Amino acid sequence: MSRTILVTGSSGFIGFHLCQRLLNDGWRVIGIDAMTDYYDVGLKEGRLAQLDPHGAFTNVTARIEDPGVLHDLFETHRPEAVIHLAAQAGVRYSIENPESYVQANLIGTFRLLEAMRAFPPKHSLLASTSSAYGANTDMPYAEQMKTDHQMSFYAATKKSNEVMAHSYAHLYDLPVTMFRFFTVYGPWGRPDMAPHLFTSAIFEGRPIKVFNHGEMSRDFTYVTDLVDGIVRLIDAVPGSEPVEGDSLSPVAPHRIVNIGNSDSVPLMEFIGAIEAATGIEAEKNFMEMQPGDVPATWADASLLQHLTQYKPKTPVSDGVAQFVAWYRDYYQV
Repeated sequence: MSRTILVTGSSGFIGFHLCQRLLNDGWRVIGIDAMTDYYDVGLKEGRLAQLDPHGAFTNVTARIEDPGVLHDLFETHRPEAVIHLAAQAGVRYSIENPESYVQANLIGTFRLLEAMRAFPPKHSLLASTSSAYGANTDMPYAEQMKTDHQMSFYAATKKSNEVMAHSYAHLYDLPVTMFRFFTVYGPWGRPDMAPHLFTSAIFEGRPIKVFNHGEMSRDFTYVTDLVDGIVRLIDAVPGSEPVEGDSLSPVAPHRIVNIGNSDSVPLMEFIGAIEAATGIEAEKNFMEMQPGDVPATWADASLLQHLTQYKPKTPVSDGVAQFVAWYRDYYQV
């Protein structure tokens, strides 16, 4: 029989790619998504339209923070595993509308933890973010680093999720893996993220906004590499025996794992890859750093490799070319 897994945020950028992979791997997938209008709902509907035909996919449109929603799903389907991606995303939007992050990220995750306490899965994997590293300047970021100085309210809510999940893992013996992902990009990506913003501006003849005068770098992670890492972690259930370089808690079945490309790419190099893929040189508007942002990210992904024997590998030039090809097709450019 197929194994059953619950994916929150299933119509989101990462959730969509993850559900596709899980369905192809033979899982029975229960997907829940609020279909909010934070960005173009049509993009979410387009993703969902590709998932719906799968007989093993069950779609639920609801907010995870609403009382009883997740409890009822767990009671009905009894998922063996859970991957929690549903969240209000975005560093910049968290400055404009912080309350939405309280509802989705804090209360929503609390509802999930309570549902798991009532109907324990074998393993739950909860999304965190590289933004949790905050003001750290030592690179690459390693899971054992102290992470007490978040630079945005978004990052603060995701760090809070890590701490909340640890307490439930300790109190109720719930195996939890928190995965911190780095700047994820690829086909069907969010329109509020840099690859989409840059590509749309280039094709429409508008200047692109280059923050911190281009003096930034990111560990750009192609979406299918991230999905590969998540899927391989499903069976890497935190136990009592640590592996090399482990972040396993001494008092709970709880660990934190980076999923990144282990390479910090300068922003100007990333823009150059988009220019190469589009065949158009961008007009650049160099600007100051935005509030809440950090100048660089870079993942130490060795723990992921020790746990799964997997290392993300897609070079930026290839990933950007695939994103631009999708963009041309989807928007008929």
